[in-house]
Amino acid sequence: MTTTTVDAVQHGMWINERLGAGSAYHMPVVIRLRGPLDRGALIKACAGVVERHPALSGAVEERDGLPFLRPGHAAVEVAEIEDGAAGREALSDVLRREVTKPFDLAAGPLVRFTLVRESPLRHLLLAVAHHVVFDGMSKDLLAGELAALYNGNVPPGAAAGHRDSATEPDAAFWADRWREPGPLALPSSEARSRGTADGRAIAFEVEADLSVPGLTRFELLTAALHALLYSYGNAEVVTAIDLSTRRPADAATIGSFVNELPLFSRPRADQPFADFAQGVRAELRALYPHRRTPLARAVPGLRPHAALAPVSVSYRKREEADPEFAGLDASVDWLVSNHAVRGALQFQFLDTPAGLSASLRHDPSETPDADRVAADLRALLDRIAADPAAPLSALLEIRAAVVQEAPSGETTAAASETASAAHPLADEVAAIWEEVLGISPIGHHDDIFDLGAHSLTITQIIARMRKRLKIEVPLDAFFETPTIAGVLQAAGRD
Repeated sequence: MTTTTVDAVQHGMWINERLGAGSAYHMPVVIRLRGPLDRGALIKACAGVVERHPALSGAVEERDGLPFLRPGHAAVEVAEIEDGAAGREALSDVLRREVTKPFDLAAGPLVRFTLVRESPLRHLLLAVAHHVVFDGMSKDLLAGELAALYNGNVPPGAAAGHRDSATEPDAAFWADRWREPGPLALPSSEARSRGTADGRAIAFEVEADLSVPGLTRFELLTAALHALLYSYGNAEVVTAIDLSTRRPADAATIGSFVNELPLFSRPRADQPFADFAQGVRAELRALYPHRRTPLARAVPGLRPHAALAPVSVSYRKREEADPEFAGLDASVDWLVSNHAVRGALQFQFLDTPAGLSASLRHDPSETPDADRVAADLRALLDRIAADPAAPLSALLEIRAAVVQEAPSGETTAAASETASAAHPLADEVAAIWEEVLGISPIGHHDDIFDLGAHSLTITQIIARMRKRLKIEVPLDAFFETPTIAGVLQAAGRD
């Protein structure tokens, strides 16, 4: 099959993988099966899903610094494991190992299946896909197609090929909206991280009746979280919001159709929650026309991060019941932890006919009070359900606003550079930068991000420096020392 360029969102994931994302982009789903399993039929169903969606067996290849997706690149097998009932390994350890096992994006495949036999009549199928070709709705499609194929049916819909769905960036829209997020105050800590880390997950159920006229459940949840973060002393609140970029033609396609955009708010203590939530709704709806364009395309000089803000939110609604496997009692765990976190706190909400479930992924070293945050959110939702017109001051204990400072950025560049004579290769490196960025002249101490560079142009620069000058520059050098002098020093050529 022919290769295709990855879209801008996928490119950001590829960049963060190169920087060491661990299992932060691993997306697991667990299907529990009770009854007399037809093992052969299930394995055949796994192969059938991959055949329908060749990107799952693909690989991400680099050419001249650009990533390309090559579908149908590698064989996908179903690993079979006997449960640790014999004392070899606990089931939880088996799942953790399989979920966190690294993907080799350059070699593929980008999905793996593990069938665990707990007993003759109890099996568990774990599917783990990489976010570069998979999103939340893909979990629904994967489980549904597995069930249909296992039952001997043809899954509904025709899978389309993945494509870049980005629209043209609107720099004017973001000009007065985007600000580099500073730390967010929490009950006894600060959420600062926008990178990746090993993480833990707190699972909880939301039992409050979240039905407020004029608001969707997603809008209400988002507004409640912003109000809660405000109560901790944050005069301005920002969260990163996952927004679907699927179009009707993508409805049956397993792929990565999601983009993360920032949502800012400035709550007031005397403001009725319902009024504040309407303002959040209006801002969310202002974002929707821009949801297909990654922020890095619209904001010059934006440094890449695994999360746009320390706190992020994703919400998914499932209208259907769990898929049925013939002759089996089946259930699906949709919010399985990947044992990692992007940013400091990641809220994931799953809205189903059975109720609203949540998982809060967090970095325990940075946010030791994550349990408190989850409990506070549940309590706030209960109070909102009772009286959505109450002012925030009646719903929350609001602390005085803390002084928030935006991150200073990577200031190590100035510390690492000297005023010594120019490196003999500096002019040749400058020529490559000018060629890729379309700017001339570029000085040896100019910050590449101030020149409008982003992760896509940087990987092109790295590839051309490698090919023409035989210089290997680590990707993170551009973020730590983003000047010609700095990257030459990082490459050991100072």
